[in-house]
Amino acid sequence: MMHPSRYEHADAYYLCMPIVPDPIVSIDDDVLPMLLDIRAREDDAEDLGLVVSISGVGDGVFTYGTAFMRVDSALDTDLVYDNGSLPIVVSEADASNLQGAVLTKSKNLLTPGLTIDNPNTPSPSIAAGMVQGDLTGTVAENVSKVIAEAINPSIASHGGRAELVAVEESTAYVRLGGGCVGCGMASVTLSQGIESTIVSLVPEISKVVDVTDHAQGENPYYEQAKK
Repeated sequence: MMHPSRYEHADAYYLCMPIVPDPIVSIDDDVLPMLLDIRAREDDAEDLGLVVSISGVGDGVFTYGTAFMRVDSALDTDLVYDNGSLPIVVSEADASNLQGAVLTKSKNLLTPGLTIDNPNTPSPSIAAGMVQGDLTGTVAENVSKVIAEAINPSIASHGGRAELVAVEESTAYVRLGGGCVGCGMASVTLSQGIESTIVSLVPEISKVVDVTDHAQGENPYYEQAKK
């Protein structure tokens, strides 16, 4: 049963969004307090919901992005489930591929933190169709093509974008913008999804550095890494 939402009378635009009676993405009971604690550190915490999105495909599985955003700024095609404490927002385009997914704690000791258990996997046609044509350019051109054709379309629905700053040896330096920044979780989960997608499609790249993780000065992380 859907709990009464504190947003129901807050904004007429919110009422235009499809509010689903059952969650598309569920949150484990032991994970929810962690997410609420992280959200409490953000401005306007009580107005924020958790966006869960598919950011790409890597090694035959989906990669994901999560971020907090104001629920009243979601698109009218977004699907919202309000569990009474943390609304979950999923884009209409991602809904079928996220149906039944669970945000839980990783059981892999080598990769601790949060993970998404998803019963859905990308079909070969989805994976092959994300990047049009062969990647036959320079390494930088290929990375830019992957970002433009595979990554940005996945994160654009929530105002996010990524751009290539530079390629040095086997490292690609990427800057996130728009809805991808300003959230304590986004810089971790989204950059991980971007990295796995780029590394899987551009074999010359083994590491992706998000320069927005260190946002003081002009590309300080990139400049420091070059020294």
